Amino acid sequence: MNNNISKESKVFVAGHNGMVGSAIVRGLKSRGMGNIVTRSRTELDLTDQRAVRQFFETQRPEHVFLAAAKVGGIHANNTYPADFIYSNLIIQSNVLEAAFCHGVKRLLFLGSSCIYPREAGQPMSEAALMSGPLEPTNEPYAVAKIAGIKMCEAFNRQHGTQFRSVMPTNLYGENDNFHPENSHVIPALVRRFHEAKIKGQKSVVVWGTGNARREFLHVDDMAAACLHVMQLSQEKYLSHTAPMLSHINIGVGRDITIRQLAETVKRVVGYPGEIVFDRDKPDGPGRKFLDTTKLTGLGWQPEIGLEEGLTGTYQWFLKNQDGFRSV
Repeated sequence: MNNNISKESKVFVAGHNGMVGSAIVRGLKSRGMGNIVTRSRTELDLTDQRAVRQFFETQRPEHVFLAAAKVGGIHANNTYPADFIYSNLIIQSNVLEAAFCHGVKRLLFLGSSCIYPREAGQPMSEAALMSGPLEPTNEPYAVAKIAGIKMCEAFNRQHGTQFRSVMPTNLYGENDNFHPENSHVIPALVRRFHEAKIKGQKSVVVWGTGNARREFLHVDDMAAACLHVMQLSQEKYLSHTAPMLSHINIGVGRDITIRQLAETVKRVVGYPGEIVFDRDKPDGPGRKFLDTTKLTGLGWQPEIGLEEGLTGTYQWFLKNQDGFRSV
């Protein structure tokens, strides 16, 4: 049986309004795939098991990209831990179960690099999963994503499904969340530097020491990697994920300090003032850098450089400020 995605395949992208989901939709369309099914949160509540089952029964998607999730930065994870673990567990449980029951050919579950232990060796390989304690600031979210990986593994082992998992590094780009408190580091910095420039402020405060190192991947590169993984033959996918039929890291193969990132964002935004680091705020893990040997071995490489990606992100920010999320 041919389970590859064709231009005629019916593809459901869960979470299409978010940064990740919208990038996957763009990627599918750019490759001539027009039979894409989407539902907004008001049209389909993914936390409602009955509604999810009914959707799959009536729509019968052949392939699923599970990009729907509750996400946020350090502040949001610390403030709403119950929301993060509950929402993510129930969304992925409902979608995976319905996909299995209604014969979905392939499903791609999207996780996060925060699944790895706080003290994991660098770069972090897929084998580091569950090898030590998690970073406390986002542990509930990480536990939910680990459960998603293990659910995909369990369905594959018990039922022979082709449920695949990818773990992207830190993402940025079009449709990101630019909320001043609940966003990730790049959108938070873009907004902070832009507003400081407009207001003529002499300095911009950045959380932490600036010494923590992070890896950043443009969301369109992430989408391209997801499509690449979904199109792999089962034999090739298993050759890189056996024996656990587990997940694949998606990253760029290099990282930078938060200080370097802040200086780059400052340059892209055109902010003339100073950067002040608030050392009383948490850095999070000292380094988070993914080992992408499996992915490169499967024939994929990123194409968008950081400054190029940040420039495009800032241009999108300037055009879309009136529609930003409130949370």
